[in-house]
Amino acid sequence: MSRKPYKTDLTDEQWAILEPLLPKAKPAGRPRSVDLREVVNAIIYVLHTGIQWEMMPQDLPPYTTVYTDYDQWNKDGHWQVINARLNAKARQAAGRDPQPSLSIVDSQSVKTAEKGGSLPGFDGNKKVKGRKRQLMVDTLGFIWKVFVAAANSGDRQGLAALAMSMKGRLPRLKKILVDQGYTGPLGEAVKNVCGWEVEVSQPEPKRKGFLPQFKRWIIERTCGWLLHERRLSKDYEQWPQSSESMIYLANIRLVLRRLTAAQPTLTTA
Repeated sequence: MSRKPYKTDLTDEQWAILEPLLPKAKPAGRPRSVDLREVVNAIIYVLHTGIQWEMMPQDLPPYTTVYTDYDQWNKDGHWQVINARLNAKARQAAGRDPQPSLSIVDSQSVKTAEKGGSLPGFDGNKKVKGRKRQLMVDTLGFIWKVFVAAANSGDRQGLAALAMSMKGRLPRLKKILVDQGYTGPLGEAVKNVCGWEVEVSQPEPKRKGFLPQFKRWIIERTCGWLLHERRLSKDYEQWPQSSESMIYLANIRLVLRRLTAAQPTLTTA
C-alpha cells in the first residue's frame, strides 16, 4: 500500500487466506484496474465505521468501484460461500470437525435507519421498529446462516427459513438449540424434513433473574460481537440480502482475526 494503513485493513496473513476464496475475474471484458485487496479493505472500512458509501476516504478506491464489487458478490451469494469456507478452516484450526454437529438458533431485532428500506416491521416483544436477524451459529460462535426479515416476523417462521435454506448443507448437524420462542409443532417438521432435532431450552423452575443456559449463551455473545461493527448497530441496508451479506462480512472478519491471531503483521509499504 502507498497510503497510511487503517486499523481495519487486512494483514498480509489475512489476505493470503481470503484472496483464493474471492471470485475470479471473468475472462472476457475489461481488465481490473483497481487492486482487489484495496477493494476488500474499503468494504471492511464501511462495515466497521458505518459510513455511507459516498463518504469513502479519498485514499481508498472510488466508492462506485467498491460498491459495484460488493453488490455483485452480494447478489451472487459469494459472501455466504466465503463465510462457510472460512468457518470450516477456523474449526479445523481449533481441532474441530470442519462442520458442526450442534447449532444454536436465535433472533436479534434491530432498528432500521431513518430512510427505511424494504421489509420494515415492529417487534412488539422487544419494542423495536425495524428488522429481525435470525442467526444459526456453531459452538464456537461462528455464523453459518443468516435470515433477515421484518421485525414483526415470528421466530418459528425464521427457523423454518433457516432450515429450508440449509437443508443438505450441513450433513453432520444433528441438533439445534432454541429458546421458548420457537416452541410448537415446527420442531417435528424440521426433524422430518432436515433430520435435525430441535431442543427447546427450559429455564429452571422458580429461578429468578438471568441464568446462562447450556450452550445458548454462545449465540448471545455472537449477537454482541455483531454490534462491534457500526454498520450493524442499525440496519442501514435497503434490501434484506445486503443486510445478510454485511453480517457474513462481520463473521468473516472475526474468523480471519482468529486464524491469524498469533501473527498480526500489517503491510505499511
